[in-house]
Order: sequence, then C-alpha cells, then structure tokens
Amino acid sequence: MTAIIDFLNTIFWGYVLIYGLLAVGIYFTARLGLLQFRHFAEMWRCVRGSGVTDRDGITPFQALSVSLASRVGTGNIAGVAVALVLGGPGAIFWMWMVALVGMATAYAESTLAQLYKIHGPDGMYRGGPAYYISRGLGLRWLAGLFAVALIIAFGLVFNAVQANSIAQAVEGAFGINAGLVGLAVAALSGVIIFGGIPQIARTAQLVVPVMAGLYLLAAVVVLALNITEVPGILLGIIRSAFGLQEAVGGVTGGVMAAMLNGIKRGLFSNEAGMGSAPNIAAVAVPNPHHPSSQGFVQALGVFIDTILVCTATALMILLADVIPSADLTGVNLTQAALSDHFGGFGHIFVAVAIFFFAFTSIIGNYSYAENALVFLGAGKPGIMVLRLAALGMVVWGSLQAVSTVFNFADASMGLMATINLIAIVALSGTVAKVTADYLSQRRAGIEPQFHINRHPRIAPGVNRDIWK
Repeated sequence: MTAIIDFLNTIFWGYVLIYGLLAVGIYFTARLGLLQFRHFAEMWRCVRGSGVTDRDGITPFQALSVSLASRVGTGNIAGVAVALVLGGPGAIFWMWMVALVGMATAYAESTLAQLYKIHGPDGMYRGGPAYYISRGLGLRWLAGLFAVALIIAFGLVFNAVQANSIAQAVEGAFGINAGLVGLAVAALSGVIIFGGIPQIARTAQLVVPVMAGLYLLAAVVVLALNITEVPGILLGIIRSAFGLQEAVGGVTGGVMAAMLNGIKRGLFSNEAGMGSAPNIAAVAVPNPHHPSSQGFVQALGVFIDTILVCTATALMILLADVIPSADLTGVNLTQAALSDHFGGFGHIFVAVAIFFFAFTSIIGNYSYAENALVFLGAGKPGIMVLRLAALGMVVWGSLQAVSTVFNFADASMGLMATINLIAIVALSGTVAKVTADYLSQRRAGIEPQFHINRHPRIAPGVNRDIWK
C-alpha cells in the first residue's frame, strides 16, 4: 500500500498538479482578461458588502474567514521555512507567481460553486465541486469520487496532521503532555463543529482576522526595525529566482529547486484549484447577489494567504540572524527567527500562532467534509459519525507520527484536485459567461444581479429558485 501511495503521489505532485494547477491558473487568467489584476478592488467591495444574509446561508465575510481558516495553517509557518531551506529565497518569488495566477482559478471554482448550489436537506445552501461536476457536467459518479477523496483528506487525515502540529508546538513551548493537548483541542473543536457550519462560520469570523492580523503585525514590526535591509532582501528574492544571486539572508538555492519548491508550497498553502474552498463559498449568500461575487471574495483569500501571510513568514526568517539547514528547518527555523527578533517571546508567539492557525484549519477542513458528505446523501446520523471521526483523528494525530497517513491524504487531495481541474476547465465557458454578465452590469452602473432566465444555455442543473 505504501508503494502504491508513493507512486500516486509521484504522479500527482511530480507531474499532474505542479504543471496542471499552474497551467489552469494561466488559462483562466488569460480567458478572464487578467481579472484578478484589473478588478482587484472588486474583491474588497464584495467582502465589504457582506452584512446581509438569510437563514439558509452565511455572509461572504464569514465564508472568506472559514476558507482562510483552512488555508492559513501550519504551511504558512512551517511550509514557508521548508521552501526556503530546499529552494532558497527564490522559492518565495515562485510562491507569489503561483498565487497570482491561482487567484483566477479560485475565482472560477467558487463562482461555479455558487452557481450550482442547492438547498440541502436541512434547508442550508450546499455546494462545491461535487455539485457542479454532477449538475453541470452530469457526471455523478465522478462527483462521488471527488466527495470521498475530500472527506478522507480534509475531514479526517489533515485534521490529524494539524493536531500533531499543535501538540508538538505546545509541548515544546510549555511542556504540556501531547495527549492532554490533543484531548483539549478535540473538546474545543467539538464545541464548535457540533454547532454546524453556522457556528464554524461565527467562530472563524471572530478568530481568523485577529489571528492573521497579529501575525502580520509582528511582521510589520520586524520590517520597521530592519527597514534599511528590506529592499535588498526583496530584490534578492527576485534575483535568486532566476539564478542571478546565490545567497540572500544566509540562504542559498538553485533556479530549478526554487521553482519547484515555491510552486509546490504555494499550491499546498493557498489551495487554489484544489476544490476545497468552493465548498464553503457555496454556503454564502453573495452580496451582490451574483455567483461572481463569491468568486471575487475567494480570489482575495488566495492573495491574503500567500502574498501577505506567507511573505510575512519569509521576510521574518530572511531578516533574522539565523542560518537555515537540514537541522534547522520547518517550525524550528521560524521559531529561531522570531526568537532572534523578539527574544524568548518569539518562541512562545510561534507556538501560539501555530495553535490558532492549526485549530482554525481543523474546523474549516471539517466544514468542507460535511458539505461533501451531504452530497453523498448522508443525513444527521452520517454527519454525527463524521464529527466523531474527525475528533477521533484529532486525538490520534496528537499522539502519533502521521507521515504515512499524511502521504495517503496527499494522494486523496491529488485525486480531488485533478478531478476538479478537469471539471472547471470543462465548465470554463460557463465561468466566462457568468463573469461577463457581472462585469457588464457593473460597467453600466447597476448593482449586479444574476437571473437564470436570461441565460438559457447554462440553465440545466442550476437551481432556478435560488437564481430566479
């Protein structure tokens, strides 16, 4: 089984996804007319106008918060450090590039999730890749395969990985037993996820902005204290990406290593094209009431995750007086960098940041899995089993080395991402039509509204009651 999983991961992550996700991002960037650059302000406008909702959904700001809860995890702290060690400073440049084109992919998949959403058995909006694969392409069997892969990766295994990161960080910083940490995280997670997606959304809305804000504030302080070195570090990142400068901040790396590691870590962090964030994007009541509105909001999530949070981690490491190595990498490297900037407080700050980043990832990941499980026809008993299984994985993950099972989750995520990429490219014509409808109304000075009766060619599969 291990050999099979390793082979699948080699195929998915060595060939299909590295090039496929990048190619699809470039494709949507071109087809949508550089939408993420030309209409960047629209992303903020769609988030600001998010105070109106109804009992069947959550606000766009809550949907953004939940997606950021999942996106902004240990990868933003440990993953960036690993990318620097393996790929050098140039890896950060390629993380930026993959995020900028990935914003178009995130826009496309979340727009489709909104368009094909339905009312679930409990009345709440449900949607995501499984729904647009089934209702938009008519391939229910493929949608079911996607849903199963998502539940395995995001509902179960990744929660064990996040819990392991929390337990190790808290035990290292405060000396608390990892098992006790796991039980505490499971109990806290249970209080939230047993309240369903509305409770998850309310929690994310409160925690995520504070969590990300404090982390970015720490980076701003570091930049201010080292402002004279910042231009040289930024220029060095760009030059290193093309092999024009070997060392930046004590870190070295070749061009190919920089490109591969930057792309891999960038894709893993922002999840653009993976088919994860659309599951919560579909639950939002968009404002303006148009599928494209939530597409803009989720594109902004990619920008915040990679361009802001990942860059913050990279700069704090590169501006510190630490030398990355095989022994000093991952979380340890980030902790060493923050300790260099802030003394002993830096070590504790990273542990606290990991706790909140990983904890919110657990509840965000669960919300995706619940949507996929509802698609498969599960009722309240099935959802209860998923919740208990997710909490069990949190406890298990806090106690066990999770490398083998993490490889299995990588394969599951590789499968779901491959299916999702094929689906959104197949439905790219629909994305283009919906986007043109939104932008034409905005150019005319009209608050965009989507009416399915005006689009007979894309009507099959779309819930007419939602978009009448």
